[in-house]
Amino acid sequence: MIAVLQRVREARVEVAGRVTGAIGPGLLMLVCAEPGDTEAQADKLLAKLLKLRIFSDAAGKMNKSLQDLGGGLLIVSQFTLAADTSGGNRPSFSGAAPAEQGRRLYDHLLARARELHPVVAAGEFGADMQVHLVNDGPVTIPMRIQ
Repeated sequence: MIAVLQRVREARVEVAGRVTGAIGPGLLMLVCAEPGDTEAQADKLLAKLLKLRIFSDAAGKMNKSLQDLGGGLLIVSQFTLAADTSGGNRPSFSGAAPAEQGRRLYDHLLARARELHPVVAAGEFGADMQVHLVNDGPVTIPMRIQ
């Protein structure tokens, strides 16, 4: 699985003018399933994300996790993270999982996140979404779980 984490002061997702998910301070997670990905990989990605120490402590050092702070987590599916731009000017997205598999893994990740963390919001799988965020730092971290 591929993910891009953005530490945010606030973030929200809109679909056709309606807000599907919004958080205050926390993490925006853009996530893409790849062929062969499993629920175990989604669980591993989530466990790593919740404990990743990328929030500042009282001394200004990145020593606190999302779980330490109880901040929000906004999870947005984004198949374009699997883009291959090596073959010309039009990206290929063949590295993304088929839609059915992607939806299943996204739904699993979202359900597990809601079991493990108190503030979880989401985009809408497969929708044309507008993502609004105020990146804090900025802190943007790519992750890949294999």
